[in-house]
Amino acid sequence: MAWQAPIVVHRPSPGGGRRVTIRGQIVGLAHNDVDLIEFLRRAGLDEADISLDDPHLVEWRGGRAHQWEAA
Repeated sequence: MAWQAPIVVHRPSPGGGRRVTIRGQIVGLAHNDVDLIEFLRRAGLDEADISLDDPHLVEWRGGRAHQWEAA
């Protein structure tokens, strides 16, 4: 099995927002970076340790990083 980042931000949904999974568990639909950081905080990550642009931590799938609306 290929390695993957523990946090995956999936492609933007047609209605806006992106599904977020942490270690394979769906944690919610984020509509912006603030939502995403809140999901990570609730999962136990300290905000000081969160880097949304670190590919070892966060994998952005199906769209650019920080893009929340469907293209």
